[in-house]
Amino acid sequence: MHLRSAAGGFLAFLLSVPVLQGNGDWRVTYSSSNVCALRGATVYLSCTYEYPDNVQYRPTTVRTLWFTKGDNYQPVDLEHDADYTGRVDSSCGLVKCTGSRCHGTCTLRIRDLRQSDSAVYKVRFTTNQPGGKYTGDLGVKLSVKDLQVKVSFPYPTILTLAELECHSICGLAGDPPYIWFRNGLYVGQGVNYRANILSGNSYLCAVEGYEHLRSTSLYAPKTPSVTVSPSGEIEEGRSVTLSCSSEANPAATYTWFKVITDYSSRELMQGPQLHFGSILSSDSGQYYCLVQTELRTKSESIYVTVKYGPKQTSVLSSPSGQIVEGSSVTLSCSSDANPAAEYTWFKNNQPLLWGPSQRHTFPSVRPEDRGTYHCQAENKYGHLSSNSLFLDVQYAPKTPSRTMSPSGEIEEGSSVTLSCSSDANPAANYTWFREHEDSVKGSRQNYTITNITSVLGGNYFCQAHNAIGLHSSPFLLITVCVQCLKVVTSSSWTTTVAVRTIVVFLATVLLLVFLWMRRKRAARKACGQGGRPDTVEELLHVPVYENISALTNRLAHAAQREPIEEQDGRHCAIVHTSHSENQEVTRWLAGSRVQSDQTDEGPGPDRDGRWEL
Repeated sequence: MHLRSAAGGFLAFLLSVPVLQGNGDWRVTYSSSNVCALRGATVYLSCTYEYPDNVQYRPTTVRTLWFTKGDNYQPVDLEHDADYTGRVDSSCGLVKCTGSRCHGTCTLRIRDLRQSDSAVYKVRFTTNQPGGKYTGDLGVKLSVKDLQVKVSFPYPTILTLAELECHSICGLAGDPPYIWFRNGLYVGQGVNYRANILSGNSYLCAVEGYEHLRSTSLYAPKTPSVTVSPSGEIEEGRSVTLSCSSEANPAATYTWFKVITDYSSRELMQGPQLHFGSILSSDSGQYYCLVQTELRTKSESIYVTVKYGPKQTSVLSSPSGQIVEGSSVTLSCSSDANPAAEYTWFKNNQPLLWGPSQRHTFPSVRPEDRGTYHCQAENKYGHLSSNSLFLDVQYAPKTPSRTMSPSGEIEEGSSVTLSCSSDANPAANYTWFREHEDSVKGSRQNYTITNITSVLGGNYFCQAHNAIGLHSSPFLLITVCVQCLKVVTSSSWTTTVAVRTIVVFLATVLLLVFLWMRRKRAARKACGQGGRPDTVEELLHVPVYENISALTNRLAHAAQREPIEEQDGRHCAIVHTSHSENQEVTRWLAGSRVQSDQTDEGPGPDRDGRWEL
């Protein structure tokens, strides 16, 4: 292989494999079988030809031509081919004959090579010898190529940072230097060029010193535009489509990406549209599309925000584990929601007036804060309750209460049981002690002393304790007696009072009846002796059928009256009986002094049918 140059400038790769074609003593030898040249360059194709000198006494004349069209018998001379007008010329040296053979050389020059110049070039020469025509049929294959720019994107995290490499498939000899142009302006030198591709930019390379020998320009697509349909607020479950479009030539391909971090993205799919049949909350994020021809252009990012109701609502306690009275405790409610949820707190399924806060802190937790808590997260798209959390506040025993059964004085020889109770969490254990003694008397909630003696009397107290702390009760005095007065219980005392009340009442009634009977006798005597039984008159004023309580009250009142005064007139009380419905009692007073010592006679009717009292 060798590189030839001329003042006009050319670059070509010559495959220096001579092509020898002959027919007996007629032959054509091409200097190269294949030639590769850059578009716009100048190329030289050379050959030698030989033929026999059969008429040595006759001067030899030779006419040569190069052709690519026609056939061996009717070739079209390139110098007369319209496609090569003004771009080709050929030159041949003088024919030299030595001995019985003649030979000569010819060269074809083609300037400003075009892609259409790629062809097989042949030589045909004609002599004045008999049968003196011959064509070198194998010819030279000319390939016209452009400089090419290879593009690669070796940086996965920077999708538009490209490595450009300038090269020719002709494999130009001598490794000529290359230069680079962006938008027609020189930007660098070398086989490779690194560029961050920008929208609408163009890039090409050329052979230094032969700037007209350049590659085809590569154009970056215009920055693509991205739209969302439907526009506005996107609710979970709806159908959503992202569309990407760009001006590009040649036609571009589209690839969709979702941003994972600031430095990485995940490829989703190819195509100008990205469709979500039923969009999910997890589809929220940042998206962009990449438009690519030979070069790439990235769109602006678009943010997709999916709205949805609360999910995965949960409640936590900090600190977790054992919670002791007086410590600080924070309850936290969390939920995945967009827009952010508001929170309502519940204790034992009853709402709390804590406000719509996500956290609630007990600065100093108390036993009454113990309970089951949960929260409810809510926004305009729905609501969801959390799991339940039991807040178990542990505390030391409160002041124990103690009782004794039976109460009061304990008779010697009997049994007594002391009981202790205390509010505690966890439940308390109990220990009984006697005042001024260190030994434990009992280790249960109830402590029983059987066959008690006076020696065992005194002050006792219990101690309630758990893992949090302990608390002692006040003293409980046991008084032991040999022969104790029986103290009735509350219920028996009530019964006794009731019985006594009835007995007193009956005694009072009997007393009043007795007094009434006595007054009655005194009144009767007074009638016979001219007394004034005012008291009897008042007593008899009561109707016969009046209830006993009224009679009793009257008798009591009469018993308290002053003694009957003696008067001169006779005052007698006559009781008339009547069989009418009302049975009325009438009074008749007769004048006679009442004598207290008169003998009491039993009641009975007189001759007139009247009753005398």
